[in-house]
Amino acid sequence: MDYRIVTPQEAEAYYILRLEALLDSPDAFATLYEDALNKPIDKTRAQLASEESVTFGAYDNGKLIGNMTLVRNPAPKMNHRATIVAVYVSPKYRRMGIAEGLMKELLAYAEKWEGLEQLNLMVASHNAAAKNLYLRFDFEQYGTEIRSMKAGNRYIDEDLMVKFL
Repeated sequence: MDYRIVTPQEAEAYYILRLEALLDSPDAFATLYEDALNKPIDKTRAQLASEESVTFGAYDNGKLIGNMTLVRNPAPKMNHRATIVAVYVSPKYRRMGIAEGLMKELLAYAEKWEGLEQLNLMVASHNAAAKNLYLRFDFEQYGTEIRSMKAGNRYIDEDLMVKFL
């Protein structure tokens, strides 16, 4: 398994994995599959080129099979914080330590990012596997956003977690 930053030139591979994620795990993401289908690939490319975010990819023989993104808050009074978003590993590769590998890459990068002091994330309250991953990396839960998302008639609560660098 190879871990590295996803480049803007890999926008199509990222886009394909993102669509898979939205179909496979719709409760984990605020974005709807239908909306993502209409997103131009140039927006994905620009996202991957942004100086305020970095996406880490897990590759199996060159194929992108997992990702995790770190987005830094650009506001001067909040620039000490970044948020982890868009965490996904293809089902075939789960329970193999890939999300752990992605998290190690992300944390190594975050610790070198000048002025960054705090990482935040939100995770569906019912997603025990993801929550356990974050707890293993010393994230702490500090609250729950009740009814954070609504899918049809169902509400999804999300736990708020933080790690201080």
